[in-house]
Amino acid sequence: MQRWVYTILMVTIGFSVTAHAQETEATRRLLEQNKEFVPEIYRIEEKVWFAVGHDVSNVAMIEGETGIILIDAGMSPVRMEALRSRFREITKKPIKGIIITHGHGDHFGGIQAFLAEGSNPEIWGRRAALGDNTGFNIEANAGKEAGLTYTNVRGARQAGIILPDSIHINNGVAARPDKQRTMFTRAKETAAFEPTHFLTEERKQIEIDGVKFELVAATGETYDNMYVWMPEQKILFCGDSYYKSFPNLYTIRGSQYRDVQSWYQSIEKMLSEGAEYLLPGHTRPVIGKEEVQATLSNYHDAIKFVFDKTIEGINEGMTPDQLVEYVKLPEDLASLPYLTEYYGRVDWAVRSIFNGYLGWFDGNPVTLNKLSPKAEATKIATMAGGEDKLRANALEAFDSGDFQWAVQAFDYLLALNENDQEIIRLKAAALMEIAETMVNATARNYINSYAIQLKERLKESD
Repeated sequence: MQRWVYTILMVTIGFSVTAHAQETEATRRLLEQNKEFVPEIYRIEEKVWFAVGHDVSNVAMIEGETGIILIDAGMSPVRMEALRSRFREITKKPIKGIIITHGHGDHFGGIQAFLAEGSNPEIWGRRAALGDNTGFNIEANAGKEAGLTYTNVRGARQAGIILPDSIHINNGVAARPDKQRTMFTRAKETAAFEPTHFLTEERKQIEIDGVKFELVAATGETYDNMYVWMPEQKILFCGDSYYKSFPNLYTIRGSQYRDVQSWYQSIEKMLSEGAEYLLPGHTRPVIGKEEVQATLSNYHDAIKFVFDKTIEGINEGMTPDQLVEYVKLPEDLASLPYLTEYYGRVDWAVRSIFNGYLGWFDGNPVTLNKLSPKAEATKIATMAGGEDKLRANALEAFDSGDFQWAVQAFDYLLALNENDQEIIRLKAAALMEIAETMVNATARNYINSYAIQLKERLKESD
């Protein structure tokens, strides 16, 4: 009965059954995470301001002798124009420098709003090397050179671009981006951007308008990531090496392998600085030397544990499916609020580490010559006693609330008949039920987006 009631609802009101309608524990925790994105400008020290929640990423402003220096430049030119106005309420000094922590569009996509002032600032980024590819924003440039575009589709799902406000809570470490002004729709605008100055060594001392900075290579989420250290003020701007979530050691939109070992080694460098203020690329600052040290230590230990345990399991001959059961973050780390899996997930990291070192082959010879999805589905249906019995089993799983098995069984049925409208509709409904249980925003957004796209596919076939 539940199946038919839900189907009628979906047809009648078109997926307006929302995450907020039946608040699960996962939903409650994600809603609580929204507090991290409430717009605020912190005055960290007399001449250092830190803007949180004004865009997808945070932006810092440091006042120099005759001008100001920015660290990162947001994602949306529209939002950065608004933030520029807020900064201009604090000081009218011209922009002398901009430091970009890494080449993801959410950290530099809004730069034109600041460059529009015409002060011609020096712009710093890190030029890193990965194989034959060297430069700033290696990840995007490599994909562009390969002709890769489908990451935009997956990235839009992960970010929840098509989701209505009633379903989209946040992006885990950021509020939802503007629907029309996103890193995906603005790819052409940001593709040509290049800093005017580059960090090419491990550490470099620079001075901009009388303010001293140390730029430090810190490979992690990207190969061109760096952190910015103000030794006199004990302030550390870490980019995306830390934010309040288990880190996104693998992104489901797809990217080159993220060097997990280098990531925790970069945090070791950050720990050695003895910072009193930790200002991340996303979520609110960490203030106080003891708090900063404890936070970074636990973050480091969590990443290193996942890496070491995965390598240990690989050396025991485990496959990725076995490894995700084997590698579990210890409770004393998993229970920390800033290691909740809002954005990254341990099991995704495990699979990525395996693939990063060993590639797609899991070591089981069976996988070297697997049946096609349709051939496998045919044999599964035969085992179940025929396609009708398989269908009955899948519908029973849906009706009993066993939604993960239901969607997997639905995929067998769709391998046999990809245009089965009832199964497509029920798969979308089951996916949305699964999304309700996800505290991980990227998984939740991706699943809900995919479900809505299935619904659109049904409309097109009507």
